[in-house]
Amino acid sequence: MGFLVPPDAYARFMGRYAEPLAEVFAAFSGVGAGDKVLDVGCGPGALTAHLLSVGARVAAIDPSPPFVDAICKRFPELDVRQGVAEELPYDTADFDAALAQLVVHFMADPVGGIRQMARVTRPGGVVAACVWDGPTGALAPFWEAVHRIDADAEDEALLSGAHRGHLTEIFEAAGLHDVDEHPLEVDVVHPSFEEWWEPYTFGVGPAGDYVHGLDDDGRVHLKSVARKHLGDGPFTVTATAWAARGTV
Repeated sequence: MGFLVPPDAYARFMGRYAEPLAEVFAAFSGVGAGDKVLDVGCGPGALTAHLLSVGARVAAIDPSPPFVDAICKRFPELDVRQGVAEELPYDTADFDAALAQLVVHFMADPVGGIRQMARVTRPGGVVAACVWDGPTGALAPFWEAVHRIDADAEDEALLSGAHRGHLTEIFEAAGLHDVDEHPLEVDVVHPSFEEWWEPYTFGVGPAGDYVHGLDDDGRVHLKSVARKHLGDGPFTVTATAWAARGTV
């Protein structure tokens, strides 16, 4: 999976969606000033930055060494570690909340990962996660273009949590209580088609892997189909994510 990439490549690819999503996701989770929060799968720090801006005390963890290095440089005062959700290196009940933005999709064991997040959260604390909806998430316009060429291409719609109710199932299987799931929506304006398209060539995530797997003619054809579908810009992508929160 393409996440061993330069942090600025990821920021240009997903940060444009992750930053506005962080604001609505943090509000949904109920995290506020003074709360001690773990950002699981922090990436280069979109959610971490927003949590700090509202006064939370934040620790962060991510499996990607380039992302860990980037967030350490960005926030040198934070406890930032390299690791995965399924094996969190923190004491039991150490946090008021544990959040995972756009991470459950890529957990090897989603129930195990959420269960670990619950373990490190105090009784009565909050565990929350959000993931893009398969048909209407941030990457939907890209995969729509792909499917116009290759109807059988494997997109991200079947990843964990990508449909209504799946996050709830994962949270309840992990032992959380009072699980609440809602859609979150962000609008991102792309000033031009080229601004939208170029980050897909950076090799980030499943979409980037797909583009890198094409030959030169295939990439040119996909780009042409996407441009015909979206236009030259500006255009707005309305991206929907499913979010769930539960109580430990």
